[in-house]
Amino acid sequence: MNHQTAQRATLPEAKGKLLALYTTVYPGVESYLLDWYHSIQAQTDRDFQLWIGLDGLNPSAVEAVIGTRLEAVWVQSESATSPARIRQRSLEQIVEKFDAVVLVDSDDILHPTRVEAARRFLQTSELAACALRLVDEHRNELGMTLTLPVQMAPDGILPRNNVFGFSNSAYRSELLQQCLPIPAGVVLVDWFLATRAWLMEATLAFDPVVRMDYRQHGTNMAPIRFPFDANQVTRDTMKVREHYRLLQSSPMENALPDRWAHLQAVAADVQLFFEEVVSQPEKLESYVRNLNTMEPKAVWWWDVAQPALQWMWKS
Repeated sequence: MNHQTAQRATLPEAKGKLLALYTTVYPGVESYLLDWYHSIQAQTDRDFQLWIGLDGLNPSAVEAVIGTRLEAVWVQSESATSPARIRQRSLEQIVEKFDAVVLVDSDDILHPTRVEAARRFLQTSELAACALRLVDEHRNELGMTLTLPVQMAPDGILPRNNVFGFSNSAYRSELLQQCLPIPAGVVLVDWFLATRAWLMEATLAFDPVVRMDYRQHGTNMAPIRFPFDANQVTRDTMKVREHYRLLQSSPMENALPDRWAHLQAVAADVQLFFEEVVSQPEKLESYVRNLNTMEPKAVWWWDVAQPALQWMWKS
């Protein structure tokens, strides 16, 4: 039985009732934790177990900031662990004990129906995400929403871009278990796992209702800031190249051949973009100028090898 047949056989409403909610805490997130915790407490659906991965912080430090003892499962980091490793250690335990997991970032804020809606979407999908409202460090709105482009299906955004982040996604455990393990060198863990799910033709869903506030600040791994500049395009391109390299060096037996070929084609396009544009300062400046004349789409990695500008690196 292939992945698609096996998973569709488990779509009935009985699945998805044992739910975990997972986040990771790390040095620098402390000032945001109280808002995050209050939003957890305000959920309309509280029937979940909270799991917290510790990436350089300890439970007492987290509880001191929040001001109360947390009813949570704490996953300790190993010495010299990587961000990928602490997430791997946490998720590999969760998928053994729960039907599904809701993923949130500890510097963001859940709207009250986030968990309720995620549970509902997981009745008919294996991976679901919701729209994010972009806010600044003080939760002031930035006037943009991360969401699927108009008339695009959830699996149409992958593998070139991403809307399935660790702030706004939820997985059925059957699917997530097949997407693991996360190689130690992976930085863009959310995109890595979502792309693996896409490679298997998992059932994806996207909720257009905003159910998270997504903070934009100096330590974001995947910032969404307009207008773009050459430094951001360069940084983002380096991350995206490495993302595709790691995906290609970690092949999956159950990846569909046509999707694997599509992934390789996109990776080759990004590599050519790097060689022909990013590595040439004058062409990079021209690319950025052209990029900033376009109506931006608030999805992750939209600025890298933008297909509408392919004439700049493909003859």
